[in-house]
Order: sequence, then structure tokens, then C-alpha cells
Amino acid sequence: MTASSVRRRLSAGAAAVAAGALLLSGCAAGEPAATFDPDAKVTLNFAFWGNDDRANRYNDLVAAFNEEHPNIKVNVSFTDYPSYWEKRATEAAGGGLPDVFQFSDSYLRQYAEPGYVLDLGKEKDYIDFSTFEDSLLGTGRLDGTQYSLPTGYSMWADFVNHDLIAKYDVEAPEGGTSPEEFDDWMAGFTEAAGGAVYGGTDYTQRIQGFELSLRAKGKNLYTEDGELGFSKAELREFWNSGAKLRDSVTVPQKKLEEISPKSGMGAQLTASEMSWSNFLGGYLADSGAKSISIIAPPTYKAGSKDLYQQGGLQIAISAKTKHPEASAVFLDYIVNSKEAGRIFGTTLGFPASSSKLAGTTLEGVDKQVADYIESVSDRVGEAPPVPVIGYGSLEQKFWDLGKEIGLGSVSVDDAVEQFFTEADVILQ
Repeated sequence: MTASSVRRRLSAGAAAVAAGALLLSGCAAGEPAATFDPDAKVTLNFAFWGNDDRANRYNDLVAAFNEEHPNIKVNVSFTDYPSYWEKRATEAAGGGLPDVFQFSDSYLRQYAEPGYVLDLGKEKDYIDFSTFEDSLLGTGRLDGTQYSLPTGYSMWADFVNHDLIAKYDVEAPEGGTSPEEFDDWMAGFTEAAGGAVYGGTDYTQRIQGFELSLRAKGKNLYTEDGELGFSKAELREFWNSGAKLRDSVTVPQKKLEEISPKSGMGAQLTASEMSWSNFLGGYLADSGAKSISIIAPPTYKAGSKDLYQQGGLQIAISAKTKHPEASAVFLDYIVNSKEAGRIFGTTLGFPASSSKLAGTTLEGVDKQVADYIESVSDRVGEAPPVPVIGYGSLEQKFWDLGKEIGLGSVSVDDAVEQFFTEADVILQ
């Protein structure tokens, strides 16, 4: 979308919005409604979580955006994922969220129901929704209202550092094996490396690993009516399954704490790590590795539909922004522009909009991600229900407890009780 076409849409939209506002508010004809001047100087605050690679890409995107919209200044800030949501929670309570910010479907109910994020339909003159499949629009929609838009979608994946495999002369693992088979591969690598590097990280720390085990049984983390979809016994069994890994196979949690915010994969302390498929570019940048592949994660039941299109990385606008139209123009640029496709490729997920995909050259890293998504298509099932209120907090609590189990500061039994106590508080 060119700057001139944006201005034409903005002018027409502003007139319609102004007229509608006048009718709805019942204000007197002598009280002019506010209109949006697309050339007025505006400053927006934009926040996201990520690493230096993502920050560099966003800086490039803002520079490209300013070539078309030199009057809209964008102040950028970022931090790691846990700190990011702690800060957003404080801002939401105080009414000071950034104008535009990276969002997650995990927090959709938590931020939409109290009215913290803007109904994007109110700014439909400045955002193109037609470029998204309805299934992907649904990842940012609640009760028929569009509160956020996905930058892309990802699949849960297993990353393998082939530089380290070559260094220690270990055969690469196969994708889609059983957890037991993959655990054996990690143990073999750790032994071959003499403990200097580890086969992987303890994947039982991540709620997504637990989710795979549940989906293999036809269940989900939570139900349609907002309840947990699993029992204490199931969680206990899952965390206990990682005991051997924590004992001598995967990188010790203490070492991970020392290198934070880098991951074991990013610091070349592990030969494998499970995460979302869009992390490939970040892993390469953090680790400096020349070759990292993506393979299917272990499956708890062969033939199950345990994977799904995860459109969790989204962009939203604060409901209290003083510049909703300019914020919408910037949001549209992030999710829809060809420049966003060119700059980010698949690092924010495989492009969710057709217009962004049109700007993405699928080669190198981006081709790897595209090929991986295609390779696991037969494992893709229906997306889980819209996350319950507080799911983001529960996801983080799961990870925090997983780390504490790894440090030996809490037992599995106590961790299970703590998680369910937290869930009772949040879900009530």
C-alpha cells in the first residue's frame, strides 16, 4: 500500500468516522468531531519481546515505514518474554500501555475482556483484513470482535545444531520419533561430547511439550468452557518423565540461568532445543552456527494430530492510545506490507497475510521454515480453544516451576500443587 493510497483511504475513512461519531453521540451540529490528518506529526510507542536479531529487523521496518510516513515517529523498546508481560500488566492496570505492541493469543481474554486493547474493527479504514484466512483472523478474535492480528503462524518444532553434531561426530536425530527414542539420542550426544555440550534442554519445562502429550490423547490444555483440560496425575506423570533428562542428559538449569536471556541453543551449550518454528533465524543469529535444521518434535502417539497452526504472535493497539488511526496505519504496515515480508521473512512466523507473504522470498532460512511446515502437514489438527483468561500467566508459571524442578528447589509433587493452586486462583 503506497503512501498516497493510504492517504486516500484515511481521508475517506476519517470523513465516514466523523459523520458516524456525530450521529452516534448526538452532539450538536456546532460541535465538530475530531478528524485524522494523515500528515500531522505523531509519536507512537511500540514495544515487543525478542532478541537483538528481532530488534534489528524492527528498526529496519520502522525506517522503511518512515519513508512512506515521515510524520509518524515510532519509539521502539523490547525486552525478554517474562519481563515483557510483567511490564505490560503494570501498564494495563495504570492505563499506560504502548500505542502499538506485540501481543499473544495467550493473553487475548485477559486483555480484551477488561477493555485494554482496541477493537480493530473501529479502524477498519486503515487496516486491510481481507489478506487473512478466517482461521488466522480467529486467533485474534474474541466473541466476534477483532482485537489483534497475527504476524504469522508457527508450528512446535525441534531444532538441531549440525555444527555441533559434526564436531562430536554424532549422527543426526530423526524427527517424529517417540520421546524415549529422542531422549536416548540426547543422552548419546551428551556422552559423546563428554559433558562439554549437552544433547538438549529439558523439554518437560515447557507447557507446549505437555500440550503435545495431551493432544496425542485427543485432549487440550483447557476446555471450551474455560477449565483446565488435564488432571494433577497427568501433569505429575509428565514432569516425572523428565527426571532422567535432568539427572544427566540435558543442560543443567544452573548453566541456563547463567547465560540468560540466551537459550542453551543460542549459547551453543545444547545440540537441540524445542520451540516454535519461527525461532530459526534467532537461533542462527544468537549461536553463530552455520547450520541448524528443523525436525518434527517427538510424538506421544504415531499418527495423532498433535500439532496445530499457532498464530500466537500478534500485534495489538492500546484502547487508550491518543492516536488510534496512526497506530492502525503502523499495525497494518507490520502485518500486511511487503516490506515486512522482506525484512522479517518467517522470523515472526510464516506470514499470515497474503500481502506480507508476497514480499517474502522463501530461500535460505525462510525456505527451511516453509519446508518444515509442509513436512508436518499430516500431523496438523484443529487449533485448541481460545486460551482461558490468565493462560499467559499459567504458561509462565509452568515454565518457572519447570526451572525450579531443574534447580532442585521444588519437588515435582510440590510443583504440581503450586500449579493447580495458581490455576484455581486465576480461573476463578
